[in-house]
Amino acid sequence: MKLGFWSAVWVTLLIGSVEADTLKPFTTDGCSAFPDGTPRQQSLWLDCCIQHDLAYWMGGTYDERLSADRELRACVADIGEPEIAELMLAGVRVGGSPYFPTFYRWGYGWSYLRGYEPLTDSELDQVRQRLRDMRRVIDRLEEHLAR
Repeated sequence: MKLGFWSAVWVTLLIGSVEADTLKPFTTDGCSAFPDGTPRQQSLWLDCCIQHDLAYWMGGTYDERLSADRELRACVADIGEPEIAELMLAGVRVGGSPYFPTFYRWGYGWSYLRGYEPLTDSELDQVRQRLRDMRRVIDRLEEHLAR
């Protein structure tokens, strides 16, 4: 039996969607294309962006993305920058779609085109394991610095 090109693509996509995906290690670039702070306080809202990056790395549903974006806005507003917070919210709402092939898209820890699917139990286990791994690295670094 001879499969046509599109039939082969379809079968590959079906098999790929059934197999479990592997979560890549967490990465962050801070506030992506946006400054991490003001000229005087150059990392003023960087913590807010890293927290937001954790949510984007993990991915999940549309509502979870909306919640992460609103938390970013609240975090930046809470440090006294409500106008910046609104600009950042607009930027992530427009640019953070899981359907853009960017390194900062929603769910960037997973393979491209995962979309807005809820995380499975297996995927949540991977997230927990990656977070434990990060904690161990941070703990070792703190021990090293304390010497």
